[in-house]
Amino acid sequence: MSDIFILLMIFFMGACIGSFLNVCIWRLPRAESIVSPGSKCPHCNTPIRFYDNIPILSYILLTGKCRGCKAPISIRYPLVEGLTGLLAAAAAYRFGITLDFLIYFVFISILVTVTFIDIDLMIIPDVISLPGILVGLAASLVLRSVTFKDALIGVFVGGGSLFLVAWGYHRITGKEGMGGGDIKLLAMIGAFIGWQGVFFTIFVASATGSLTGAILMLFARKDLKFAVAFGPFLAMGALAYLFAGPELIDWYYNSAFR
Repeated sequence: MSDIFILLMIFFMGACIGSFLNVCIWRLPRAESIVSPGSKCPHCNTPIRFYDNIPILSYILLTGKCRGCKAPISIRYPLVEGLTGLLAAAAAYRFGITLDFLIYFVFISILVTVTFIDIDLMIIPDVISLPGILVGLAASLVLRSVTFKDALIGVFVGGGSLFLVAWGYHRITGKEGMGGGDIKLLAMIGAFIGWQGVFFTIFVASATGSLTGAILMLFARKDLKFAVAFGPFLAMGALAYLFAGPELIDWYYNSAFR
């Protein structure tokens, strides 16, 4: 069996998981069950048939419309499916078909879910991040790249660093700046990728978040008071570390201190 075929199979598996993540993205922040009832059209409430729920393909065959009422289906659904599939294939390529791959795919799925919930509602549900911390700590007992000590320090460094930023901002301005959801999310990220990954994540998230904020102010005519969800940038930083962080850090130190 060729490597390309295996990666394609993993992509499809990831896309199927992405279909489930779409359910989580909609239902978890609304405290609804992710098990039942089955998926249905939000416009006509018609239950979605199993053959209309094939990741990406069904959206294409239905031309982005409900089979029953012809209402448009959000492009978000195939986007999440395709993104999750690509990340699953990328993780398999980087880590091989190993236990590390399975654990990090769980981590990736959490980050995808958190990202789109935060974009939609500007919240990160505790029901995701708090259990995620425990899962990350437990995973460090078997991961090859992160020790339990590193993971535990990562939880405190991740959560503590953003807590200090939020506390300092509030003391200086009298306003809430960093949300509690972001603090818990970074603590969870630290549990999965360790304290080294936390610093890398903060750097990437701050850089990309600042750049995005500047673009919005320049081209979308937003002012400094415009709130931007920070969770997606933390997720982006964590993914960057997962796929290339150690190599980039080694390259930087070898170049800077040669």
